Amino acid sequence: MQVTRNKILAVVGVIGLVLYFVSVWWSIEPDPIKPASQQTDSGKLIVGYATTTSLIATMETLLDKPGGWLSNDIMPPSVMMDNMPAFEFGALEQVRDLALIMRKEFSRSQSQSSADSDLLAAHSKLNIDNTSWLVPSAEGEYRDAIKLLKLYRAKISDADNNNAQFYARADNLNEWLKEVQKRLGSMSQNLSASVGQERLNTDLAGDISARQSTPGLTSNEVKTSWWKIDDVFYESRGSAWALLNFMRAIEVDFADVLEKKNAEVSLRQIIRELEATQQTVWSPLVLNGNGFGLVANHSLVMANYISRANAAVIDLTNLLSQG
Repeated sequence: MQVTRNKILAVVGVIGLVLYFVSVWWSIEPDPIKPASQQTDSGKLIVGYATTTSLIATMETLLDKPGGWLSNDIMPPSVMMDNMPAFEFGALEQVRDLALIMRKEFSRSQSQSSADSDLLAAHSKLNIDNTSWLVPSAEGEYRDAIKLLKLYRAKISDADNNNAQFYARADNLNEWLKEVQKRLGSMSQNLSASVGQERLNTDLAGDISARQSTPGLTSNEVKTSWWKIDDVFYESRGSAWALLNFMRAIEVDFADVLEKKNAEVSLRQIIRELEATQQTVWSPLVLNGNGFGLVANHSLVMANYISRANAAVIDLTNLLSQG
């Protein structure tokens, strides 16, 4: 009886060890994606090819990395993992934002023009719950979205097809950068809440006639729960990874616009700050030290890079808005 019990414990131990190493392997983050470009027969770059390809490649990388899409897995070891699913969700939010702007802005010449049908369907499929695992599954819908994005890319690459366009204009780019600002600002606030702080209510600042639905507190204490610290960190890291991919592609497709506005350096500064967010995390845990204590606070370090990237995005927006 004792021998049988020892065998069972040994088997359980081996299985647990195997699952641990599998989870470590599946937690390896993908490298940033280099932008792709394609030329026409006359040697000109196809406008929009780099951005669309970056969007496609980002989703394909998330789906085809070791372990595949983990956010909706219900079996071990992925059901016990939270860092990579948080990374996936952060990246997915950036994908959804860019897909929305491509549908509303990049592919339309004016406010009265029609949206591209493939981009419309792709954006809809990207908005499925990332944890959906039965029917429809998140992976299935995302792969359908990729197919639709490839159809759109094929149309803008065909010189004889005038039914689909990608307009690289300063005003279009600014619309996307506004979404980026909101996303980066939210990420910075969430990361800073790792140590807890009392925040004053500035919701109605700047307009004495502004009103809100219900009374708000003059200040409130904001602090991330300790077991959510790593989730917030990796969600921000995944979001910055996807945004880095897109910024590199924007540098290709909007090169003429950026040169005209003398804004190339501003975009490169954004890219540099986002690259810093992807540095290797050598600690086995996301540490949450206070102030200038002995232990590091990885969330505050990430918040610093995110805030600097956001400041650079604001500078770029101002440059693009100038005549």
